[in-house]
Amino acid sequence: MRSLPPLAAVSAGLLAAFVGFTSSFSVVLQGLVGVGASQAEAASGLMAISVAMGAGSVLLSTRYRMPIIVAWSTPGAALLAGSGLSHGDFATAVGAFLFAGLLVVAAGVVRPLGRLIAAIPASVANAMLAGILFSLCLAPVKAIAAEPVAGVAIALVWVVVGRLNRLLAVPAAALVAISAILLKSGGDLGGGSLLPHPVLVTPVFDVQSAIGIGFPLFLVTMASQNIPGLAVLRIHGYEPSPGPLFATTGVLSLLCAPFGGVTANLAAITAAICAGEEAGHDPSRRWWAGVVTGITYIVCGLGAGAMTAFASLSPLLIEAAAGLALVGTLANALQAATAAPEERTAAAVTFLTAASGVAFAGISAPFWGLIAGCAIYAVFRPRPARSAEVSEEGALSGSARPT
Repeated sequence: MRSLPPLAAVSAGLLAAFVGFTSSFSVVLQGLVGVGASQAEAASGLMAISVAMGAGSVLLSTRYRMPIIVAWSTPGAALLAGSGLSHGDFATAVGAFLFAGLLVVAAGVVRPLGRLIAAIPASVANAMLAGILFSLCLAPVKAIAAEPVAGVAIALVWVVVGRLNRLLAVPAAALVAISAILLKSGGDLGGGSLLPHPVLVTPVFDVQSAIGIGFPLFLVTMASQNIPGLAVLRIHGYEPSPGPLFATTGVLSLLCAPFGGVTANLAAITAAICAGEEAGHDPSRRWWAGVVTGITYIVCGLGAGAMTAFASLSPLLIEAAAGLALVGTLANALQAATAAPEERTAAAVTFLTAASGVAFAGISAPFWGLIAGCAIYAVFRPRPARSAEVSEEGALSGSARPT
């Protein structure tokens, strides 16, 4: 019965949603709290982005008959966690979310903007991402020092499960963190409703936050999520037009931002689950996996209140789970940043500036890392030989050639 979704697609969609939500919800919460969100605002933001992800996945997968998964920007949330905004600035952060969403829409509609972003050296962009992730990836070590039993348990489960199945390592560590928090609190979540309530935040638009948070958020969303997500689809034989996909995720970002939601984008890792053989042998029916993933994300969003309550009881353990979730991304970013020997100085300057967490003129460190890295790249990059030198070398090599 071809009218029913294939069982393989259903199971792949459920797995993708489980992995996507449990592996990085802690990062999203840390990001929202890092820019001044209260517990209620963080729960609202987690719910809003979960619903946006779910609706986008269902909409795009049904519209294009492809397993197109929408996700939150995990690196973007890590950027927020280290942004340095003081408590009470969440309205300003929401303004930056809206600015980033507008840029994503523009990247889908205005091709020159997409080409401009592509012109940023990959080494510098990856070094900026690594600098953003660095401080959060230190959290597991800090957790072990502060709470040895729980911290070691989280890290040990991550290692053991990762040895067997890397895809499930972070979800397993997150479940251990949640269990440790429940044991520590005796099951008492401090009262209040565990269901999230939408909290409408009136955005405050600020040039400094737009440049220091909004633009880097847009950049890491495009470079580390949208472009790899598109590549995953193409690897599995799907050829969607990128413009409408980028524009759709940008619109979803604009819709959920007033409720505290971070930027939405194309998924990469979870998209690979839904686009591969795990979702069935018939590629034309794998789009059902995207629909199942989307519906599951919406259901998960209803648990945002409980997840936020867990995080408020023991932020350090949630930070540990978030840090473990980003170790692989950090390693990949560092490798890509230092792949070309002649670009390593620029990459190092970018990384150090972005990782410093020091804001200048009210603009956060990642933006200055990008500026500094591009400047060093322009100074130290190899220059092409002059035409005269090339001609002379060509003449010499030509005279030495055997006849």
